[in-house]
Amino acid sequence: MDYRGTLYRSLNPLYARQPLSGEGAARFGGRFNPRGVPALYTALTIATAIREANQAGDLQPTTLVAYRATFTNLFDCRDAAVLARFEMTAETLADPAWREAMRKDGRAPTQDFALALIAAGHPGMLVRSFARGAAPDDLNLVLWRWTGDGARLSVIDDEARLG
Repeated sequence: MDYRGTLYRSLNPLYARQPLSGEGAARFGGRFNPRGVPALYTALTIATAIREANQAGDLQPTTLVAYRATFTNLFDCRDAAVLARFEMTAETLADPAWREAMRKDGRAPTQDFALALIAAGHPGMLVRSFARGAAPDDLNLVLWRWTGDGARLSVIDDEARLG
């Protein structure tokens, strides 16, 4: 699938001056990226971006960033038949035990899935949000490559507030 539009990301203020860095995700690993693989977890709406960044405990300080995005060849996780081609299911995508699997086995099944999508040439994937309070139509765009070859992401910062 292709995407052209605005994306949002709610960042830990420590990373606010590096809104195009996926190093935080690479350092710790995420549901859809194993440790060592940079990723940007973006959302199609502001509310989803805030939910994603505040999944544990109370609302924490965040820096909201908007991006202009143009992508081709994204993987769409909303299609069960296409998921099945990668031996993935909606239930496994939503499994809240992915962190435990990562600690126990070194990688979660969703991280292996992401690696397969990267190997297949997808710069990212559209997937529903699994954050607390998210509805089925709250969507994320998880990106593993955001420059070159059908992938373009730029920060909207017309007043240079990020320095």
